Amino acid sequence: MTEIKEKKVEDIKKEADNTVKCPVGKSLYYITEFLNGPMCGRCFPCEMGTYEARIRLERLVNGEGSEADIKALRKIMNYMLTASMCMKGKNTAKYVLEWMDSDVFDSHTKGECPQMECRGHIRYRIRPELCIMCGDCQDVCKFNAILGEKRKPFLSGYLPFEIRQRRCTRCGECIKVCPTGAIVLESRAVFEKTTAPAGK
Repeated sequence: MTEIKEKKVEDIKKEADNTVKCPVGKSLYYITEFLNGPMCGRCFPCEMGTYEARIRLERLVNGEGSEADIKALRKIMNYMLTASMCMKGKNTAKYVLEWMDSDVFDSHTKGECPQMECRGHIRYRIRPELCIMCGDCQDVCKFNAILGEKRKPFLSGYLPFEIRQRRCTRCGECIKVCPTGAIVLESRAVFEKTTAPAGK
Protein backbone atom coordinates (compact mmCIF):
# COMPACT_ATOMS: atom_id res chain seq x y z
CA MET A 1 0.00 0.00 0.00
CA THR A 2 1.39 3.39 -1.05
CA GLU A 3 1.92 5.80 1.81
CA ILE A 4 0.39 9.24 1.30
CA LYS A 5 2.93 11.92 2.12
CA GLU A 6 1.54 14.71 4.27
CA LYS A 7 2.08 18.23 3.00
CA LYS A 8 4.29 20.51 5.01
CA VAL A 9 3.41 24.10 5.84
CA GLU A 10 6.26 25.28 3.61
CA ASP A 11 4.84 23.30 0.67
CA ILE A 12 1.40 24.83 1.16
CA LYS A 13 2.87 28.32 1.26
CA LYS A 14 4.69 27.74 -2.06
CA GLU A 15 1.53 26.33 -3.65
CA ALA A 16 -0.57 29.28 -2.48
CA ASP A 17 1.97 31.80 -3.75
CA ASN A 18 2.36 30.06 -7.12
CA THR A 19 -1.29 29.15 -7.72
CA VAL A 20 -3.27 32.21 -6.61
CA LYS A 21 -2.67 35.92 -7.29
CA CYS A 22 -5.16 37.51 -4.91
CA PRO A 23 -3.98 37.80 -1.27
CA VAL A 24 -7.45 36.90 0.01
CA GLY A 25 -7.54 33.88 -2.30
CA LYS A 26 -4.03 32.91 -1.24
CA SER A 27 -5.05 33.03 2.41
CA LEU A 28 -8.12 30.88 1.76
CA TYR A 29 -6.07 28.37 -0.22
CA TYR A 30 -3.48 28.18 2.56
CA ILE A 31 -6.03 27.79 5.37
CA THR A 32 -7.98 25.12 3.44
CA GLU A 33 -4.87 23.06 2.68
CA PHE A 34 -3.67 23.49 6.26
CA LEU A 35 -6.96 22.06 7.54
CA ASN A 36 -6.70 19.16 5.10
CA GLY A 37 -3.18 18.21 6.12
CA PRO A 38 -0.68 19.56 8.64
CA MET A 39 -3.11 20.79 11.28
CA CYS A 40 -2.98 18.29 14.17
CA GLY A 41 -5.97 19.61 16.12
CA ARG A 42 -4.25 19.28 19.47
CA CYS A 43 -4.66 22.86 20.61
CA PHE A 44 -7.86 24.88 20.72
CA PRO A 45 -6.58 28.19 19.25
CA CYS A 46 -5.33 26.54 16.09
CA GLU A 47 -8.16 24.03 15.66
CA MET A 48 -11.06 26.43 16.13
CA GLY A 49 -9.22 29.42 14.73
CA THR A 50 -8.52 27.91 11.34
CA TYR A 51 -12.09 26.64 10.90
CA GLU A 52 -13.50 30.07 11.75
CA ALA A 53 -10.90 31.78 9.55
CA ARG A 54 -11.92 29.66 6.57
CA ILE A 55 -15.54 30.73 6.98
CA ARG A 56 -14.54 34.40 7.07
CA LEU A 57 -12.23 34.08 4.08
CA GLU A 58 -14.85 32.22 2.04
CA ARG A 59 -17.26 35.07 2.70
CA LEU A 60 -14.72 37.60 1.43
CA VAL A 61 -13.88 35.57 -1.68
CA ASN A 62 -17.57 35.02 -2.48
CA GLY A 63 -18.42 38.71 -2.26
CA GLU A 64 -20.34 38.38 1.00
CA GLY A 65 -17.68 39.65 3.40
CA SER A 66 -17.80 42.72 5.62
CA GLU A 67 -15.48 44.80 7.77
CA ALA A 68 -16.63 42.67 10.70
CA ASP A 69 -15.22 39.59 8.96
CA ILE A 70 -11.84 41.28 8.51
CA LYS A 71 -11.81 42.42 12.12
CA ALA A 72 -12.69 38.91 13.33
CA LEU A 73 -10.09 37.34 11.03
CA ARG A 74 -7.33 39.60 12.34
CA LYS A 75 -8.33 38.80 15.92
CA ILE A 76 -8.29 35.06 15.21
CA MET A 77 -4.88 35.18 13.54
CA ASN A 78 -3.33 37.24 16.34
CA TYR A 79 -4.72 34.79 18.88
CA MET A 80 -3.30 31.85 16.92
CA LEU A 81 0.06 33.59 16.67
CA THR A 82 0.41 33.93 20.41
CA ALA A 83 -1.49 30.91 21.73
CA SER A 84 -0.84 28.06 19.27
CA MET A 85 1.28 25.34 20.82
CA CYS A 86 3.37 24.60 17.72
CA MET A 87 5.05 26.54 14.92
CA LYS A 88 2.64 25.19 12.32
CA GLY A 89 -0.23 27.19 13.78
CA LYS A 90 1.96 30.24 14.38
CA ASN A 91 3.32 30.19 10.81
CA THR A 92 -0.20 29.90 9.44
CA ALA A 93 -1.23 33.00 11.38
CA LYS A 94 1.87 34.86 10.19
CA TYR A 95 1.13 34.03 6.57
CA VAL A 96 -2.42 35.42 6.69
CA LEU A 97 -1.48 38.47 8.77
CA GLU A 98 1.24 39.45 6.31
CA TRP A 99 -1.34 39.67 3.52
CA MET A 100 -3.85 41.48 5.71
CA ASP A 101 -1.57 44.51 5.88
CA SER A 102 -2.48 45.29 2.26
CA ASP A 103 -5.64 47.14 1.17
CA VAL A 104 -6.88 44.13 -0.80
CA PHE A 105 -8.95 42.73 2.07
CA ASP A 106 -10.82 46.04 2.39
CA SER A 107 -11.44 46.08 -1.37
CA HIS A 108 -13.23 42.75 -1.08
CA THR A 109 -15.81 44.28 1.26
CA LYS A 110 -16.60 46.83 -1.48
CA GLY A 111 -17.27 44.30 -4.21
CA GLU A 112 -13.84 44.45 -5.83
CA CYS A 113 -10.97 42.02 -6.26
CA PRO A 114 -8.01 44.07 -7.62
CA GLN A 115 -6.52 40.91 -9.18
CA MET A 116 -9.88 40.13 -10.87
CA GLU A 117 -9.66 36.57 -9.60
CA CYS A 118 -12.15 35.91 -6.79
CA ARG A 119 -15.32 34.58 -8.38
CA GLY A 120 -17.69 36.50 -6.16
CA HIS A 121 -16.23 39.78 -7.40
CA ILE A 122 -16.08 39.24 -11.16
CA ARG A 123 -18.62 38.90 -13.94
CA TYR A 124 -18.42 37.80 -17.57
CA ARG A 125 -20.29 39.87 -20.14
CA ILE A 126 -20.82 39.46 -23.88
CA ARG A 127 -20.29 42.63 -25.93
CA PRO A 128 -23.02 42.45 -28.60
CA GLU A 129 -21.14 44.68 -31.05
CA LEU A 130 -18.31 42.11 -31.19
CA CYS A 131 -20.38 38.93 -31.00
CA ILE A 132 -20.72 37.10 -34.35
CA MET A 133 -23.26 34.65 -32.88
CA CYS A 134 -21.15 31.60 -33.70
CA GLY A 135 -22.26 29.76 -30.54
CA ASP A 136 -18.79 28.51 -29.59
CA CYS A 137 -19.22 29.89 -26.07
CA GLN A 138 -22.59 28.20 -25.69
CA ASP A 139 -21.17 24.87 -26.85
CA VAL A 140 -18.30 24.92 -24.36
CA CYS A 141 -20.35 26.01 -21.33
CA LYS A 142 -21.04 22.99 -19.11
CA PHE A 143 -23.50 24.86 -16.93
CA ASN A 144 -25.97 26.13 -19.58
CA ALA A 145 -25.19 29.67 -18.51
CA ILE A 146 -25.26 31.18 -22.01
CA LEU A 147 -28.48 32.02 -23.82
CA GLY A 148 -28.73 32.91 -27.50
CA GLU A 149 -29.23 31.56 -31.01
CA LYS A 150 -26.53 30.72 -33.51
CA ARG A 151 -26.56 32.71 -36.73
CA LYS A 152 -27.88 30.85 -39.78
CA PRO A 153 -27.69 31.93 -43.43
CA PHE A 154 -30.58 34.00 -44.79
CA LEU A 155 -32.37 34.26 -41.42
CA SER A 156 -32.82 37.19 -39.05
CA GLY A 157 -34.44 37.99 -35.70
CA TYR A 158 -32.02 36.07 -33.50
CA LEU A 159 -32.05 35.99 -29.72
CA PRO A 160 -28.72 37.70 -28.84
CA PHE A 161 -26.18 35.86 -26.75
CA GLU A 162 -25.98 36.74 -23.08
CA ILE A 163 -24.62 35.17 -19.90
CA ARG A 164 -26.99 34.14 -17.12
CA GLN A 165 -25.06 35.33 -14.10
CA ARG A 166 -26.73 33.01 -11.59
CA ARG A 167 -25.64 29.97 -13.55
CA CYS A 168 -22.17 31.23 -14.48
CA THR A 169 -19.35 29.71 -12.40
CA ARG A 170 -16.67 32.10 -13.80
CA CYS A 171 -14.66 29.15 -15.13
CA GLY A 172 -13.38 31.19 -18.09
CA GLU A 173 -13.88 28.52 -20.75
CA CYS A 174 -16.10 30.80 -22.84
CA ILE A 175 -13.41 33.49 -23.05
CA LYS A 176 -10.90 30.93 -24.31
CA VAL A 177 -13.03 29.88 -27.31
CA CYS A 178 -14.50 33.24 -28.37
CA PRO A 179 -12.92 34.06 -31.77
CA THR A 180 -13.61 37.82 -31.60
CA GLY A 181 -12.89 38.65 -27.97
CA ALA A 182 -16.54 39.50 -27.41
CA ILE A 183 -16.61 38.09 -23.87
CA VAL A 184 -15.04 40.42 -21.33
CA LEU A 185 -14.22 40.14 -17.65
CA GLU A 186 -15.50 42.94 -15.43
CA SER A 187 -15.51 43.67 -11.72
CA ARG A 188 -18.86 43.03 -10.07
CA ALA A 189 -19.12 46.71 -9.12
CA VAL A 190 -18.66 47.87 -12.73
CA PHE A 191 -21.01 45.20 -14.08
CA GLU A 192 -23.80 46.17 -11.67
CA LYS A 193 -23.44 49.85 -12.59
CA THR A 194 -23.60 49.22 -16.33
CA THR A 195 -26.50 46.76 -16.13
CA ALA A 196 -28.63 48.66 -13.59
CA PRO A 197 -32.07 49.76 -14.88
CA ALA A 198 -32.30 53.40 -15.93
CA GLY A 199 -33.13 55.75 -13.08
CA LYS A 200 -31.51 53.59 -10.40
